[in-house]
This record gives sequence, structure tokens and C-alpha cells, in this order.
Amino acid sequence: MLIIVTGVSGTGKTTIGSEIANKFELPFFDADNFHPKENIEKMSQGFPLNDQDRMPWLQALADILIVHEKSGGAVLACSALKESYRELLKVQDDVRWIHLKGDRDLIWNRMLARKNHYMKAGMLDSQFETWEEPDYGLKLSISQSVNDMLSEAFRYLEAPTKGKQ
Repeated sequence: MLIIVTGVSGTGKTTIGSEIANKFELPFFDADNFHPKENIEKMSQGFPLNDQDRMPWLQALADILIVHEKSGGAVLACSALKESYRELLKVQDDVRWIHLKGDRDLIWNRMLARKNHYMKAGMLDSQFETWEEPDYGLKLSISQSVNDMLSEAFRYLEAPTKGKQ
């Protein structure tokens, strides 16, 4: 099973994704750990990434998913802000998608509280501007507790797949 947890920066993708990986005994990958040095430097200076910056990173993530799909699956936490990015990551038809959504002010406050992360809070607006809301998968409100979000995610993932995920 391949599971991809998406959303703008600061929504809790790493928290939710790692807990899902633990529950289903799958390897967990945080897409932030796979950015090339140039992307990290650009974001550290407060500049948002463009499509050209993201393509090698997204292809590397797709390659990881392909490898792990053959060995039973994985969980990936990745912003995947645009549909074209999600299409690249959809390395099999039955990828399970979980999209984290929340109010900008809540996310802003979470980002301000983060320490030692190259994605600066000031770049949040560019993420919201880039976000293309999907019409598939589970949409989870981050205004809930982590436990409630996980309960909802587990129900979704344990249910039989029907149609577009």
C-alpha cells in the first residue's frame, strides 16, 4: 500500500504520516529530507520554489515510491501542492491520498513555533497560492486533535478501495 499525505507546510504531514507508517508497519519518508541542496538554500533565503526547482525532487520521490511499492508499500509526507505534482507521484492506480487542510492563521502560528526548519513562515502564502485542492482522497481538518485525525485516517485506509483514491 502506498500512502501519500499532502498539504501546505505546517499542516502536520510528518506527524500524521509517521504515525500511519507505524500503524501499518511501512517505511516512512518525509519529502523535506530529499530536497536538493539548492532548493534548501533557496527556501532558507525566503524564496519559494518554482516548478523547475521541484521537478528533480518530485522525480526522486516517485522513484522511491516505485521501489517501495514492489516491497509492500510506504508512506510519504509531501506537500504535493499541484495536481501535476500528484500525478507524478501516482506511481500506481491505488495510491491512497490523505490531504491535510487548515485555516491559514492556525498554520501560520504553527510555523512560527517551529525551530530549525528551512521553510520560513513568510512563505506560507506562496504555498496557499500554489495549492490546487484535489477532488479525491481523504480530506482531514487539522483543527481536530492528532488522535481524531489518525482515527479518521485509519478508518479510511482500512476501508476497501473504491474508484479514484
